[in-house]
Amino acid sequence: MSAPADRVDLPEADRQRRADAPRSGPAERVRRIGIAAVAILAVGVALAWLDARRELSALRGEVAARLAVNDGAEAQAKARDAAMAGDLREAQAKLALLEARLAESQSQQASLETLYRDLAPSRDELAVVEVEQILSLASQQLAIAGNVPAAIAALQLADGKLARLDRPKFAPLRRAIAADLEKLKAVPYVDTAGLAGRLDAAIQSIDAMPLARDDRLPPPVPAPPLAEAPAWSRFLREAWADFKSLVRVEVSDRPEPPLLAPPQQYYLRENLRLRLLSARLALIARNDAAFRADVKAADAWLRQYFDARAKPVAAALASLALMSSATMSAELPELARSLDAARALRVAQEARADAPRGRP
Repeated sequence: MSAPADRVDLPEADRQRRADAPRSGPAERVRRIGIAAVAILAVGVALAWLDARRELSALRGEVAARLAVNDGAEAQAKARDAAMAGDLREAQAKLALLEARLAESQSQQASLETLYRDLAPSRDELAVVEVEQILSLASQQLAIAGNVPAAIAALQLADGKLARLDRPKFAPLRRAIAADLEKLKAVPYVDTAGLAGRLDAAIQSIDAMPLARDDRLPPPVPAPPLAEAPAWSRFLREAWADFKSLVRVEVSDRPEPPLLAPPQQYYLRENLRLRLLSARLALIARNDAAFRADVKAADAWLRQYFDARAKPVAAALASLALMSSATMSAELPELARSLDAARALRVAQEARADAPRGRP
């Protein structure tokens, strides 16, 4: 009974839907379209979210990988930094040790330099001392031997040493040396060494000089022996030769030379040697009066007692004539000005060197 009722109701509902259908069609489509759009939007959002999540996951993985790499690099950098810090500390320790040693060596060097300055004189001080010694030797040469050329050479040497240093403080000393040098150059030059050599040659040739009597009385020439003559004939010839030797006739244009015995000849030669030695000593001492007296006496003895035509005697007479023409200055200049200037400069340098050390 219920089934027919339901069947009777179905058409009615269908009719109702059909009647309502025209009224609800556009709204339904709009609703459906909205639902579809919402679904599509939701799907798009879901897809975008999934894509963003995938990209975010990939980005996280890449970031994690890069962070891991950076952590490894950072660890290596920290290890290197630690090693470099250790090396730096070691280098700093070595540098500090080297600085300490350098400071110690500098202190030792300063001490050595101070000690060297205290013990060793400077170059200028050495030069002044050398110049003073040179001037002292030149003064001794003038005072003892009268050696003017040696004194001039010494002064020139001293001035050359000072000129090479080229110090203004040496100007007064150089002026004093120049003044003394001009005085020495004005002294007449005497070849002392050459004259002394001539005197030595004359002294050595005294024993070879023949006397004038030996030249006037030549030994008689013996007659040649007659081997085949009889004995009485040879006896007569020898007796006649002895008789002729008792008397000799001589014509000479020269004054008669003195006749000297052998001992007197020996003493004559020795006295002549002493005269020449005395002349040599006077020459060295620059004693002009004694030198000329000895030369004059020796010349007179040679002309009176010896043969002037003999070669040794003629050479000795020529040497004595040359010596007689030599002129020697009576007084030689002194080097007191140069010596005083050198001593004053040395004393001033010593005072300046002692002042920083606090010496009295």
